[in-house]
Amino acid sequence: MTIQAVFFDMGGTIETYGYTRALRLEATPGLQQQLLAAGIDLQLDNEQLFEVISAGLERYHQWSLNNLDELSPSQVWREYILSDYPVDQNQLAGIAEDLMLTIETRFYQRAMRPEIPLVLETIQKMGLKIGLISNVCSRGQVPASLELYGIRHYFDPVVLSSEYGRRKPDPSIFHYAARRANVPTSECLYVGDRIARDILGARRAGYRLAIQIQHDFDHGEADEGAAPDAVIANMHELVDILRAEQGVPGTRENAGKSRQNGVCAFLFDAGDILYYRPQRDRKLKAFLKELSLPVTGSRPAEMEALRQHAYQGQITREQYCEAILRLYGVTRPEHLLRGKQILDEDTNNVKFFDGVRETLLALKEREYLLGIITDTALPVHVKLGWFDHGGFGHVWDSIVSSKELGIRKPAPQIYHAALQQLGIPSERAVFVGHKASELEGARAVGMKTIAFNYDAGAKADFYIDQFADLLKVPITISTE
Repeated sequence: MTIQAVFFDMGGTIETYGYTRALRLEATPGLQQQLLAAGIDLQLDNEQLFEVISAGLERYHQWSLNNLDELSPSQVWREYILSDYPVDQNQLAGIAEDLMLTIETRFYQRAMRPEIPLVLETIQKMGLKIGLISNVCSRGQVPASLELYGIRHYFDPVVLSSEYGRRKPDPSIFHYAARRANVPTSECLYVGDRIARDILGARRAGYRLAIQIQHDFDHGEADEGAAPDAVIANMHELVDILRAEQGVPGTRENAGKSRQNGVCAFLFDAGDILYYRPQRDRKLKAFLKELSLPVTGSRPAEMEALRQHAYQGQITREQYCEAILRLYGVTRPEHLLRGKQILDEDTNNVKFFDGVRETLLALKEREYLLGIITDTALPVHVKLGWFDHGGFGHVWDSIVSSKELGIRKPAPQIYHAALQQLGIPSERAVFVGHKASELEGARAVGMKTIAFNYDAGAKADFYIDQFADLLKVPITISTE
């Protein structure tokens, strides 16, 4: 079969929802009492408070539509809802999650679609994994609703934008959910009510199917960007789609054979394999010269320690950049700000090697699984943005990032994480890299190796000079 995991949206999909102004006004006194109990008196009556909250939430909503970051409840209340009010930030931070939970529960009328329990039970009996991906600002609303409906036990994983930090349609949250479920993205189905969030995001992440379920609610926004594989009115129709997928001969059976006979997956390092930076550090060096600072760092051990912390997700990218600049001697606030902008410009100035897009699409057409194993201080969504712009963001079955796992190559765990998600033994995969240590790490776990743009002395099973030469390497899928 082609589907191993079924992921659901929450609002509009598992449950229907709606609201009226009267409903929200009725809930506002509860928010007023929460604020007063925390010592925050805004000197507003309930209707005035309602207007302040509504305007702030709308500002945040518009910002998040463009940025796709999900801020914490305390940031939303501080920067968008009560930005014009001099409140004690510690007091506000202490109740922000509860305030947002009140909004997301009592500002809406929610009801589970009545067919959901039977549908979930049926999908579970089909042997499929069930997960959930939801855009939500609080951490409590979705778990509380699932418990209320008596269906929480069906879902693993439950992925919330409030915890992950990015919102649909960013494909990175879809990749994260697939990795949590240990399923290739190409063997996932997603069902949601919104084209612009659910269908587009699943498409960009390379999910096998993206199904839209109708929800009678006017968001007042354009809802476009991708075409669903099917539009359903009732969740029972999803079961019919899954049963049809189980009975379709061809693709999955061929893939199954290939996974038993020969290499069926290519796993790539990212930097200096898929892309390079033709002007690496050029702007930074010019900036340092402008400040009469040495362009060569004199504290390599500290530089490497910072890199290790950043690549393992122990510090943020912004903290990493500032610490690097300080090691170079940059200290003034305005210089640090400009330096971080320059580092971002240098980082995002990438160029793909000739043939990358065409070769990856050809490998995908031949039904290879494709994955990335990357050591990076960057969030996954940044690199996916580059790849999407390059026309191959949708090809990846797995993306394993040192920043998310807290593990760097050549540690065997990071290679095993990718293999586990793809569901294959190491001898069925080949790693394409350039660093000697990373190629050695892949070999140590039993993978075949291909060296491209490689370091002097790097050892591999095969060496290529052009990326397109991957298609000529004598590692082929056997379907006998």
